[in-house]
This record gives sequence, structure tokens and C-alpha cells, in this order.
Amino acid sequence: MSEATGGRGADPGVVRLYDTTLRDGTQREGLTLTVEDKLLLLRRLDAFGVTFVEGGWPGSNPKDAEFFARARDARLATATLTAFGATRRAGAPPAHDPNLAALLEAGTSTCTLFGKSSTLHVHEVLRVGLDENLRMIEESVRFLVGEGRRVVYDAEHFFDGHALDSAYALETLRAALAGGAEVLVLCETNGGALPWQVTAAVEAVRGALDAPLGIHAHDDSGCAVANSLAAVRAGVRHVQGTINGYGERCGNANLVTLAANLELKLGLRCVPDGRLTELTELSRLVAEVANLAPNEHAPYVGASAFAHKGGVHVAAMRRSAASYQHVTPEAVGNRSRVVVSELSGRGNVLSKAEELGVEVAAGAESAVLEHIKEAEARGFSYEGAEASVELLLRRRRPGWLPRFEIVDFSATVGRRAGTETFAEAVVKVRVGDRTLHTVADGNGPVSALDAALRKALEPVYPEVSRIHLADYKVRILDGALGTGAVTRVLVTSAAGERSWSTVGASANLIEASLSAVVDGLEYGLAVASDRPAPSLESP
Repeated sequence: MSEATGGRGADPGVVRLYDTTLRDGTQREGLTLTVEDKLLLLRRLDAFGVTFVEGGWPGSNPKDAEFFARARDARLATATLTAFGATRRAGAPPAHDPNLAALLEAGTSTCTLFGKSSTLHVHEVLRVGLDENLRMIEESVRFLVGEGRRVVYDAEHFFDGHALDSAYALETLRAALAGGAEVLVLCETNGGALPWQVTAAVEAVRGALDAPLGIHAHDDSGCAVANSLAAVRAGVRHVQGTINGYGERCGNANLVTLAANLELKLGLRCVPDGRLTELTELSRLVAEVANLAPNEHAPYVGASAFAHKGGVHVAAMRRSAASYQHVTPEAVGNRSRVVVSELSGRGNVLSKAEELGVEVAAGAESAVLEHIKEAEARGFSYEGAEASVELLLRRRRPGWLPRFEIVDFSATVGRRAGTETFAEAVVKVRVGDRTLHTVADGNGPVSALDAALRKALEPVYPEVSRIHLADYKVRILDGALGTGAVTRVLVTSAAGERSWSTVGASANLIEASLSAVVDGLEYGLAVASDRPAPSLESP
């Protein structure tokens, strides 16, 4: 048994990460990967430093067969690519089994084979005798080993099987070991076990067998990561999972969380030195390729993982970062940030100013904080609108002059007989010592106002043409008030690769929208232009 697979002689201070995102992860509802996607992620997972990447089940679909054919040319520095499949069919010799033939055709040096551990599955799913299941396991493993393959054996439903008939569950492991399997992976397939149950079962197996063990956990009870860590503490050194915990039903053990916990909490190495700082980027890349929104509250790598909102917390953080952070965010490639809201204290505002690189005049943070609390009481929310927060800070700086001011505006929406709905907006804007009066059409009142405002500003600020509306979200607050409810509008503006968000709130949807749009343009001009703002006459 080799050290590379976690066999005898392996370093007990090293945990082998086995990634099955490309196979088990794609069983998540709504997640699909093209062959190109899988090849891209194979290369990235290899660069990150996982020990194994399970590419798929070549006997189950043409896409996985194509992936393995194309992956033969991949030059992997760290990872071993594995192909996944089942033991032979009942009553058929391994040499004539199409699934095992597909595993050989995949051309990987290591194959992962799964078999049944539970008498329930043997009787009710396979519908074969207990002895035949043992032969299926041993003969299938021996066949692949005889063909020059290393075998990782996944003992499916092991924990349920061990609880039902521990003696037989152990016999299935012995059969795989007799066939030449290098690692016996105990699979918590239904995801219902609890950590102490996993610990007891792993300890029982270690007491009965002298073999390297692995863990494969699902998250149906919310314990996949905890169960995997329990198995590691009990002696397991081969851990399977998926990036971001993607997988069937509730998902698999999250390898992102596990990698951080193994290295930072348990002191066990699982990726090459320095690679853990790539964890946040890896998590977000896989989410992007999978076309899934990142979990902003994910441990370690979420955008909110090191975000601090409570005023007491931030005040303490300003004195000692360790007071409300269990690890250094940079250790996993993330960053600490401060959220400003009605729950904030002066420390939040000062920290946010430092984070944004904005100098704040002495005492100005108190005025900004008072403004935020009063505005949020009226329906504003600054948590997702950092550009609006920065503008509040900038506007308190001595000598600050706005790039423009809205003098008045109007928007008309209607439909004339025999025509489509129309929207028209009129905006009067003051820029320096000039007052500009423009009118524009749009597909709605907000669109028309935005067009009229840009029409007025572009002759003075040509850079406005580079700023575009990237997203527009509307939320009705306290819908029980009906049409009188306050509306909150969050606008995301962008110029090139940079984007920023601003907020507006009012019982009038148009006013709320215009407030957010104006802030978006004001912010874009403030950060995009180095020239001074025109002097404004007093209103």
C-alpha cells in the first residue's frame, strides 16, 4: 500500500483530500458541468494541491467518457485523477462486466470502486445473497488491481450497515482488502449519522482491521463536516468531499471548510505550504463555473465570514483583531470588513473610513453615524451599499463639493389610444454655475430619469458615458401598508471592471430610485475623476 493513497507508511500528520466535485458534486439539483468546465476545475484543483480528483463515472454517461479521454493529456502536478464505478454485476465475471471495462478504458492509474456494506441494501437493492455480495467486492477489486490499477474502495452506506449488522459490514471491508484495495472509505451515504456515532464506528473498524481508512460524508443532518472531523480525530487520514459542499440532496462534506479546519484547527497538513491562502478564490471560482451564487455566509470564505456589524464588536476589534475573529482572514485568502448600519457605533464608521481610505475630520464620524441611524429608521439600509456610505464620509470632508445637484424633476408615464405605454422625464440639474434643463424618454420612469440626467451631465462630465446601470433591486418594506409602504432601492453601477452599490428609500418609488441613481453617478464621478468639482452657488 502506497503513501500516496494514504496507505501504510503514510505520514500521520498529513490528510489526503479527495475531491469529488466533478462527480458527486454534479448530483446537486440544478448543477451541471460541461467537459470544458470539468477540465478547467481539474487543473485548478490540482494547482490547489488536493491529492485526488474524482473525474466522474465513465460507465454511466458519454460526457464522463469524453472527459477521461481528453484528461489523459492533462499534466497534473499534485493530484491523481480517479475514475469511479461499481462492483461487478451479480453472476457475471469481472472480465465481462461493462462497468469495469469502462473504468479500465478511462485510463486512470487509480480507480474508486463502491460496493454495498449494508445487509438491507444487499437484500433489498441488489437482491443477491450476502456471500455473493462479498465475492462481487473482492473479485472486482482484484480484477482492477490485476490490470495494474490502484483501488480506493468506497464502502457505501457503511455506517447504516454497521448499525444494522456490524459483523457483516466488517466482512465487506475485509473482502475489499483481500482484493487489494489500498484505502477503505467509510461512506456515510444517507447523511443521518451524528459525530459520536461516526467516532464509535471508526474506532470499531480500527480495532478490527489493520487498514488505512477514509471518510465520505453527506450533509443531510447538517453534520458532514463535523462527522468528517470526528473520523479524522479517530484516525482517518483520507477525507472525501466537494468544493462548497455541492452534492445530492443536502450536499457533501464541504472540502473548503474541512481544509481550513484540518490545517488551522487540527494542525494537519492537507495542501502544499502556502496554498490555503487560495481557498477563498477557489471557492468562488467553482461557484462561478457551476453558475451558482456563492454562499456569502460560508465559513472561512464567505464575504460575511469576517464582516463585523455590531458596534461593541467593532470597538473591540479596533483594539484587538483576535477579539471577534477565530483565525486571521488572510490565512484563507479572505479579508475583514466592517458593516455600517443602525447597529453601528463610532468605531464602525471610523473602521469603514480606514477600510475605504477616506480621511474623516475630527468628530465627523458621530454626525455620519447619526445620519445613518436616522436614515435606516426611514427605510435605508447601508449594509449592501458601501458607495453610499463612502459618499456620506466624503461629504463631511472640508471643502467637499458635489459634482452636480438635482434642482427639480418630473416623470410622466402614460398610454395614448392606439399606442404603447410611454415614459418621459424632465430633469433640471445644476453643475457649477450652470443650470441644465433636459428631457428624455425611457422604457419606464426610472429609465427616463436616468437618461435625462445623463443627457444633462455628459457635456460637462464625458466620463458619465462609461458609467452604466448594472443591477436594480426593489424591496417593499412593510407591505401591509399597501401602496403607502416605503420602498428601498439598491442600484449597482459599473465602469469597466469596477462596480459599486448605492441605496435610496422613500414612500415614492421614483424618488427612492432617483436617489440611488444620483448617488451612483456621484460616486462614479468622485472616484473616476481627479479634476475638482465646479464651484456651486448657494441654493
